[in-house]
Amino acid sequence: MTEPPLATFGYTDVPPSEKAGLVRGVFDSVASRYDLMNDLMSVGVHRVWKDMTAARLNPQPGERIIDCAGGTGDIAGRLAKLARAAKRRRGGPDAEILVVDYNAEMIGVGRERTTAPEIAWSVGDAQALPLPDACADAYVIAFGIRNVTDISVALREARRVLKPGGRFLCLEFSQPPAKLLRSLYDAYSFNLIPQVGEMVAGDRSSYQYLVESIRRFPSQDAFADMIAAAGFSRAGYTNFSGGVTALHHGWAV
Repeated sequence: MTEPPLATFGYTDVPPSEKAGLVRGVFDSVASRYDLMNDLMSVGVHRVWKDMTAARLNPQPGERIIDCAGGTGDIAGRLAKLARAAKRRRGGPDAEILVVDYNAEMIGVGRERTTAPEIAWSVGDAQALPLPDACADAYVIAFGIRNVTDISVALREARRVLKPGGRFLCLEFSQPPAKLLRSLYDAYSFNLIPQVGEMVAGDRSSYQYLVESIRRFPSQDAFADMIAAAGFSRAGYTNFSGGVTALHHGWAV
């Protein structure tokens, strides 16, 4: 019998059956300091990236939105705020924002920090969402898809749960096209981020994994091709901060 292809866990290749447990261990370890570390690692710029992502999704009254891998509620809270503003302007029912995350520790932190009534929480797998077909108007995943075992399966699940015409957005660390910026970013990531993780969160290895996982994620163009292959139309992306992150998009057809 042919063995399944190995999955990536940072710079290590592991059996696919092992990756989910390894990733769960990373986020169990960092959950309580996750948002603080995001502020420190990005010097607060992650807030701008997430604001732009939420604005691009443009939640409307009555919509059902899936925030996949959204554990601490950073994106969901922004979406709830924008949906309430749209409701004040237009009227209509509340939006529903469902946060689905594989890690119960992250969900727990999110429940404590984000109390917006529009937000519901569920522990679930991006590769097998606990949702029926064509149930959502929009799907967003921020800094989560590179941690799944099989990215293509997760993209197909996103397409499955979206209604025809539904919006798909994925905010993810990426590869700066400018060589100088890429070199500076690599030096910063590999030399400082694991050290900060050790000093602030007491966990160097988890942040070493996170840095390595970024480097093994597909390029912007390659990931756009994967989004199209999963059944989305008009797949594309917008680089943020010179390509340090990219906001990918597509529409369900």
